[in-house]
Amino acid sequence: MRHLLLAFLLLFAAPTWAETRDPASHFFQSKFGDLQADLQEARKQGKKGIFLFFEMDECPFCARMRATVLNQADVQDAYRESFFVYPMDVNGDTEMVDFDGKHTTEKAFAFAHRVRATPTLLFFDLDGKLVARHTGPTKDKAEFLLLRRYVLDGAYASQPFAKYKQGK
Repeated sequence: MRHLLLAFLLLFAAPTWAETRDPASHFFQSKFGDLQADLQEARKQGKKGIFLFFEMDECPFCARMRATVLNQADVQDAYRESFFVYPMDVNGDTEMVDFDGKHTTEKAFAFAHRVRATPTLLFFDLDGKLVARHTGPTKDKAEFLLLRRYVLDGAYASQPFAKYKQGK
């Protein structure tokens, strides 16, 4: 009887674990440092835009998102299907080219886009126009995937994300 109960618990009551992968290599893509060129490539590949994850060292909320949301295989696949996905260091001196072709640094680019807290999640359309911003971590994977849907549905044009969430 005990063995039957154990088998039942293992089959039906045990949680199902999602596949996890390292976000550095499976969520984020390698940056070439030229967002203008990235837009052209995103168009060619049928992407909907570019997603930037602004973070900094020692940010506990960024670390939590990397460890609980950005490491999920289904999240990685969904975001990479729709967007080019790049990490951005708000204190970074790495040189880059912005959407207008201007040479800058990650730090200056973050400042120009009013990134004052981390993480800040910015979505840009294929014209390099900022279409959605989320400041702070998402509470979980479901909310992060809903944020993607909010952008893909174009709901950002008519309502804030908080209102969109209430309707879902």
